[in-house]
Amino acid sequence: KMAGSSTPWIGSAYLFLQSTCKTIVLPSLYESSQKKPSVFKALKLALADSTGSVNGVDMLKVHCSHPHLIVQLKFCKQENCRRFLRSYREGALQESLQNHLQLSLAMTTVPLEMELKAGNEHLDNMLKDEDRCLECIYREKPDRLRDEEISELEECLKSLIVHQSINNNVAVKGCASLNSPSLPCPSQGSSLSPQVTFIFQGQHFANRTLTPDDHQKFAKLVSKKWKQVGRSLQKDCRALRDPVIDNLALEYDREGLYEQAYQLLLRFIQSEGKKATIARLIAALEENGLISLAEELLGLHSNEDCS
Repeated sequence: KMAGSSTPWIGSAYLFLQSTCKTIVLPSLYESSQKKPSVFKALKLALADSTGSVNGVDMLKVHCSHPHLIVQLKFCKQENCRRFLRSYREGALQESLQNHLQLSLAMTTVPLEMELKAGNEHLDNMLKDEDRCLECIYREKPDRLRDEEISELEECLKSLIVHQSINNNVAVKGCASLNSPSLPCPSQGSSLSPQVTFIFQGQHFANRTLTPDDHQKFAKLVSKKWKQVGRSLQKDCRALRDPVIDNLALEYDREGLYEQAYQLLLRFIQSEGKKATIARLIAALEENGLISLAEELLGLHSNEDCS
């Protein structure tokens, strides 16, 4: 049973967003420091519309996983989650987000496809059973605190709203103020990790957070050893503890090794945020003898390898 009145009702879900227009790639827009605040603003406003309150649902993390933009949501009240589910089921959330993106990005139209997941459950398959959806969301407790980047974007948005109310200006014009160099650029973030460089094969490399390109290369090249790498990463990543890796193997069995490996690293990146660094992945690859893949990720392969 779900929590009674004495316990706070907290649940989590992932909202997958993809544009059906080939020229609009949501992850690329979000990765652009100029467009990111505009996309974030549209997400924030549409989610507020869906629950009837700015604080009805929290965004914990926005993750770029081409071609999807994935938003990790946290609900703190059952009634807010219920409103969100109805808005999602009736298409109101989709319409609202399309409209807000259109305004924020100054585009003619931004057609979207959406998918909602809680853990292994695809909620789109059970939307008519609202209570079951609520139970799935309630079962999934958030595995992370709100990302620093989200907090920075929230502050940017607040200052923009104040700026707009003073000027009574058009929303799209107001967005320009977010691009000024004086505001902190969330994409640059704060320090990644105490470890600024790491050593691989006697060379020093700059540590950095994993990129979408790293993610794709890993999934493409790790092959059957993805589970072993996962178990190496598992040592200091709670989100990969047992039985998560075996569950991923079962859930994505039909899609094959690429998708299994992709989902593994996705979990790592989502839970670790800025601490999901190249140094940690390279160490896990070394531990499992995947030197060639480590070299590929660090750009050490010469052209002769492609022949």
